[in-house]
Amino acid sequence: MHDNDPPLARATYDQLADAFARHAEDGPYNAHYDRPALLGLLPPVAGLHVLDAGCGPGLYAAWLVAQGATVVGLDVSPRMVALAQTRLGGRATILEADLAQPLTMLADASFDLVISALALDYVPDWAHLFHELTRVLRPGGILAFSVVHPADDFYRLHPEGCYFNIEPVTVTFTFPEDGVKVAVPHYRRPLQAMLTPLLAAGFVLDQLLEPRPTEAFAARDPAKYAVLLRRPAFICVRARRG
Repeated sequence: MHDNDPPLARATYDQLADAFARHAEDGPYNAHYDRPALLGLLPPVAGLHVLDAGCGPGLYAAWLVAQGATVVGLDVSPRMVALAQTRLGGRATILEADLAQPLTMLADASFDLVISALALDYVPDWAHLFHELTRVLRPGGILAFSVVHPADDFYRLHPEGCYFNIEPVTVTFTFPEDGVKVAVPHYRRPLQAMLTPLLAAGFVLDQLLEPRPTEAFAARDPAKYAVLLRRPAFICVRARRG
């Protein structure tokens, strides 16, 4: 990927933004698997300055603001930015930005916490991004993020490639009630390629979580609930700026 290439998932997320926003409110994978797992890694956020990196339609930003945080949200999709701005109603700053590029709109050491929910899979170079997040975090600041689990992404979804490589792949998002079916590109990478650039950027690993689905997930999709009790779909990381 070159600097002048369009962001990987901008066009596809513009297409599915409205359907995704409706689904993510109470959909099992977002509301009852990723969200409780990732939010459970956060410290108390009241009074903190928080960056929501890849904020999507603003569900995490809205929760953070309700808990007393000051929030800046970034997303590469103009439609997602518009949805988040509508949801937050001026209670947070929501900006269009590509996480694969320098975050020049953000000042050094200006955040206590960075959260990123299922967004980093669309960024090719984590070394560059983690150095940028080190720059914008204050010493001791926390980074918490979730991504697709490397084993699930390879062994179940894309077994035709090489596990040890960072590879461009696609997954199809389907929302039948909205008539939406979109092939969304992302990068799959091995666990080593997730943790090595994190540590090289000066972060200290606090916690690695392979989440289990909640009981609310079971009520919505018992078959997938049974699968997730045996095999994780996502992985969550909490790290501290050294």
